[in-house]
Amino acid sequence: MTSPAGDWDRQLDADFAAGDENALVQAYKSFAPLIHTLALRRLGDRGAAADVTQDVFVRAWRSRDRFQPDAGSVPAWIFGIARNVIVDAYATNSRQTEVVAAAVDAVDPAGLAPDPEIDTVADRVVLDAELELLGEPQRSILRLAFYEDLTHRQISSRLELPLGTVKSHIRRSLVQLRNRLEAGNEAY
Repeated sequence: MTSPAGDWDRQLDADFAAGDENALVQAYKSFAPLIHTLALRRLGDRGAAADVTQDVFVRAWRSRDRFQPDAGSVPAWIFGIARNVIVDAYATNSRQTEVVAAAVDAVDPAGLAPDPEIDTVADRVVLDAELELLGEPQRSILRLAFYEDLTHRQISSRLELPLGTVKSHIRRSLVQLRNRLEAGNEAY
């Protein structure tokens, strides 16, 4: 697997520092997916991760006059900005969670159990986010299995795929999802 910085060179560092918008476009194409993934894993929210990703590149572009190509590379500089933005977003999210919890306690001091439907919605959001990371036909196969509750044979028939292929895709995709979710939980 190649590094996103693999296509980056010192000329792009100089171009970025000089205000060349093509260097910004190249930086965004190269690093936005990884920054988004890091933010998503830390924050657990697609919208927040998208906001963080955008904020990183806006900050990098606005402060490009402070970037010194002879002192470092744009990838390292951008990921330093990303780390700070993600930490700030996480802290803000934590404070907001505390405020909401305090408000709930004030309204419901008995602390009644939350609606189980909320957990179901949260699980579905996490599952949707993870399914988006799968390629095709794995994504379609798992959506049919999870959301339409189809059997392996029904999925095979609907997608016109061999039954063994459907079973293999489901097994490998579930292992992949489990590994990613376990890795994501360890990050918290």
